[in-house]
Amino acid sequence: MRAVKLTSPGTLELVETPIPEPGPGQVRVKVAGAGLCHSDLHVLHLKSPWPGPALTLGHEGSGWIDALGAGVTGVTEGDPVLVNLIWSCGHCRPCVMGRDNACVSGGRHNHPPTPGLGPDGAMAEYMLVPVRHALPLGDIDPVTAGPLADAALTPMRAINSVRDRLTPGSTAVVIGVGGLGHLAVQILHASTSARIIAVDMSDDKLDLARRHGADLAVDSRGDAAEQILAESDGYGVDAVFDFAGVQPTVDLATSIVAPEGVVRLVGLGGGGLRFGADADTRALPWGVDIRKSYGGTLADLTEVIALAAQQKLTVESTVYPLDDFQRAFDDLDAGRVTGRAILQP
Repeated sequence: MRAVKLTSPGTLELVETPIPEPGPGQVRVKVAGAGLCHSDLHVLHLKSPWPGPALTLGHEGSGWIDALGAGVTGVTEGDPVLVNLIWSCGHCRPCVMGRDNACVSGGRHNHPPTPGLGPDGAMAEYMLVPVRHALPLGDIDPVTAGPLADAALTPMRAINSVRDRLTPGSTAVVIGVGGLGHLAVQILHASTSARIIAVDMSDDKLDLARRHGADLAVDSRGDAAEQILAESDGYGVDAVFDFAGVQPTVDLATSIVAPEGVVRLVGLGGGGLRFGADADTRALPWGVDIRKSYGGTLADLTEVIALAAQQKLTVESTVYPLDDFQRAFDDLDAGRVTGRAILQP
């Protein structure tokens, strides 16, 4: 079979590799589509191969069950499935409590096993998946469903962590209307009563946010903080979701959040913030809740699939043939992709 592999730092190749055979508890998935994420670019640009050479990338995969390993029940060959992002163990304390994105299998400084970031991923014709992490898609098209596993799951987790703040009269700000941000706007629109403000520096992405339910689209090339604060008479907003994570967006998030508000830092742009255990409320107002949000749980992904089945979530995407993987990566790196790029074997 063909697979897109990281063969050395900064180098991807389409290689021929044997079709894998499922082991006990596994299914083999014939891949219909694999989403590209900025995390893939991050792995590609690392100076040393991680988590190892000859890794098949792709953590946003969907397709059809093709073969069953020993002991697998409850699924049938041909079933359309979405591959979960977080391959948690299911029996440790965090998993049992429903926090499987914090499964102890990842340790304190890492993350649970994730396809394309450890186990071979979805940028191939076939992949192996633990059966508990192959979720039924129903009538959702598997070709474009893959990004639901991360681009929708990750914002769903961030939003679920602050639902008590997203009540009637509240305001939520989405910074960065890219692969994750455009789905965050849709999730907020479909499942909360919050007023939604979207922020970006691209006219196309601001238009995209409006089409998907944003009440106000703010151009970050201007004074976005002043405009957003003016919407609340200077008090601030209830929730800020930063899907870029660069220093200007982190600064924007902390400058517009209200006292007792929440900030979810989702993007991995390398920005940071410093505040002290003191009475200074200019760096950060009293009571602000800040979290680095990672992935999501099986329960979160089940909610994502349900919204997609109700046609309340649409993945804006461009589909590329698997052979054209380099152009897809180049387009993503250059900012030419609206929504998600998807590789189709």
